[in-house]
Amino acid sequence: MTEDIDVYETQEWLDSLHATIRHAGPERAAFILKKLFSNAMDKGVSLPQAITTPYRNTIAPDKERRMPGDLFMERRIRSLIRWNALAMVMRANDNNEGLGGHIASFSSAATLYDVGFNYFFRGNDGENEGDLVYFQGHSAPGIYARSYLEGRFDETHLDNFRREVDGNGLSSYPHPWLMPDYWQFPTVSMGLGPIQAIYQAHVMRYLSARDLAPRGDRKVWAFLGDGECDEPESLGAISLAGREQLENLIFVVNCNLQRLDGPVRGNGKIMQELEGVFRGAGWNVIKVVWGRHWDVLLEKDTSGMLQKRMDEVCDGDLQNYKANGAAYTREHFFGAYPELAKLAEELTDEDIAKLNRGGHDPFKVYAAYAEAVAHKGQPTVILAQTVKGYGLGAAGEAANDTHSVKKLDIDALKQFRDRFAIPLTDTELENVPYYRPAPDSPEMKYMRERRESLQGFVPSRRTNSDALPAPALDTFKAQLSGSGEREMSSTMSFVRILSQLVKDKTIGKRVVPIVPDEARTFGMEGMFRQLGIYSSAGQKYTPHDSKQIMYYKEDKKGQILEEGINEAGAMSAWIAAATAYSNSNCPMIPFYVFYSMFGFQRIGDLAWAAGDIQARGFLIGATSGRTTLNGEGLQHQDGHSHLMAQTIPNCHSYDPTYGHELAVIIQDGLKRMYENQENCFYYITTMNENYPHPEMPVGAEEGIVKGLYRLKSVGTDGAKVQLMGAGSILREVEAAADILQQQYGVQSDIWSVTSVNELARDGLACERRNRLNPEQAAQVPYITEQLQGQQGPFVLATDYIKSYGEQLRAFVPGDFTVLGTDGFGRSDTRKKLRHFFEVSREFVVYAALQRLTEQGEFSQEALLKARADLGIDADKIDPTRS
Repeated sequence: MTEDIDVYETQEWLDSLHATIRHAGPERAAFILKKLFSNAMDKGVSLPQAITTPYRNTIAPDKERRMPGDLFMERRIRSLIRWNALAMVMRANDNNEGLGGHIASFSSAATLYDVGFNYFFRGNDGENEGDLVYFQGHSAPGIYARSYLEGRFDETHLDNFRREVDGNGLSSYPHPWLMPDYWQFPTVSMGLGPIQAIYQAHVMRYLSARDLAPRGDRKVWAFLGDGECDEPESLGAISLAGREQLENLIFVVNCNLQRLDGPVRGNGKIMQELEGVFRGAGWNVIKVVWGRHWDVLLEKDTSGMLQKRMDEVCDGDLQNYKANGAAYTREHFFGAYPELAKLAEELTDEDIAKLNRGGHDPFKVYAAYAEAVAHKGQPTVILAQTVKGYGLGAAGEAANDTHSVKKLDIDALKQFRDRFAIPLTDTELENVPYYRPAPDSPEMKYMRERRESLQGFVPSRRTNSDALPAPALDTFKAQLSGSGEREMSSTMSFVRILSQLVKDKTIGKRVVPIVPDEARTFGMEGMFRQLGIYSSAGQKYTPHDSKQIMYYKEDKKGQILEEGINEAGAMSAWIAAATAYSNSNCPMIPFYVFYSMFGFQRIGDLAWAAGDIQARGFLIGATSGRTTLNGEGLQHQDGHSHLMAQTIPNCHSYDPTYGHELAVIIQDGLKRMYENQENCFYYITTMNENYPHPEMPVGAEEGIVKGLYRLKSVGTDGAKVQLMGAGSILREVEAAADILQQQYGVQSDIWSVTSVNELARDGLACERRNRLNPEQAAQVPYITEQLQGQQGPFVLATDYIKSYGEQLRAFVPGDFTVLGTDGFGRSDTRKKLRHFFEVSREFVVYAALQRLTEQGEFSQEALLKARADLGIDADKIDPTRS
């Protein structure tokens, strides 16, 4: 019912509410309303489940914390930053039209950042660790411009914006790999900043709960755009933040109402939508909709029509008002109702133009930030309404194409200069110069004082921390000596290595096992009770399996991060732990264990970000290979993750078969990443197939790490072949060697290829070095050096698509055949699958015999008979086309 059938009774209720607020306070009024709401629901009264508030500021003017600084000085500095950001992008594109850059995003967010820099973002120069700030990627020019005023960059740096090859360049967006002392987080792949910020706050509390790195009152700030919130990763994990009560997390959403091509919600209201989403997820929501010039009008509006109009106009209209100016706003906003038209009569067009949005009002922004940092028990999101392209005037303010603006003509530059009082003459404007006051000027002194009070510059990144000693290789002697007759999977071998590491007195507490929701699949349930699963709430219930040895144990000091069915979340938690050496001066050793198919394929963008951010840790692609996970079928069987890993330059990937290989690789990774502090991470695949694990051959360590070693030789007489295998298919290669010897009198050398990728990188590096240095002795790739002079053709079989193995063709010194698992996966027995994909022992034998036939070592007649004996049908379905 919307019609008021008894206005007097309604007024009595409202008068009673108002009296309660006046005499007992808003908290008492809220309590009574909650009681009424609950009682009405109990009586069956249908009520709207409101999770949004009116379209106005959350903090009333009389409740605002007052900004303590010099408003005019800060506006002056902010204006200079705006100018230098604009000049940097314009000068870059004057030099080279294709360099690009963005002006509009920072112009809308300048005040949001400025207030943070002046009062809230703490640096790393104090006794405690500073705040972590995820800057919106497209706002990078504004951050550089501030650093220029602070004296961190000179004009040469700014003129090399997006020109990095020759040095002294500034990266297009936040990239720690390219600017390792400056940027902390890569954020321009939209959506990745918000989800990483959530898990950064989560892991920060995890480290504190385990007494490894005190959290104190550190904050994680994440700046993002309202359009960016449509990325699934942006909002996909906000329920975790609410559930875990991450009061150390603050989102600032720059609601300029525009995406890259047009309005975010032209027909709706994105701020209201986001308020409902965040509030429903348990966040503290602060809306900063209108600037202080609206406060007087709202107070004068006794009819309520101003609030009604604010609530009903859609974002497309709000954009239109700013784009078309004051007269248009008077007609179409205030002219909608007689009461509003009368309210606006006393306003000049200039007054209407000055009715600012909340995100451009430093007083409103300060009040919101102060409220956010003081809030307890919830994460906070600040929804700040701004204007995209603010200050650009007719050149692009609130225009649909403003995101693409890279230049302003001379008239627009003059307007910009005049609006922000930049001390440049008309003649000087023609060259779009940078402007920085003298070091002893009031502006520069003020900036230094502000940053000194907040313990140093932001952004700033620590590149190293204290080294952790890697355990000696013989720590893993159980794996090095083999399993004897006992069969186990390489995944289980990994779990045993992990169990040894967590018991290590030096580094054990630094190990972070991370699983999405498959610990039992990987045989890791034994760690539940041993290590505990981290939960900020502990365990408030008695698990049903509490009387079992391996019961499900949640603990405030738990060591395992169990992130649910959420690969992106688990990967973000891994990144946070893998960068704790930099962000918390506390090196951690994370092992994220996942179905290999759901690794790089599902979270490849985050894996690339991990490379950029210089993460250090281990990714374990368990149940790997296209034919090993036999019953799960097409979407679970991985035949390409190593190729995806190869695309990340500082990711070292391995596909070992045996426990001793795993031990050597993990020990090597610990030494490189934590003792030598190399900026790399490891991807290692393991399998769920059980088989005996042999003892490590003497002297195999170097080959295991470099990617190839001779496992054994079979036979002593007759023709010879070189058989190479990796992962689960190495055992098929070993079986093929026995068949070749026993049935065809062919001897074999068996090579374990632990990493095609490492061998390929080494080969390409040698090729490049030799090409550029023809006057020097040629370097020989490791694989070529090992295989040089070996008798017979070479056959490589893996559980991955042929492109993986084909990377080695240029470096194999002889006839080379690659077998792989191209095509979609499917369910069946391992034996059937390997035959179907043509990587079984029979196909390895046939490939070797076929090559020997070409070399005249085997007759064609014998080859055709072998084909029949091996059960190979020449008309067999091509697995890539079935």
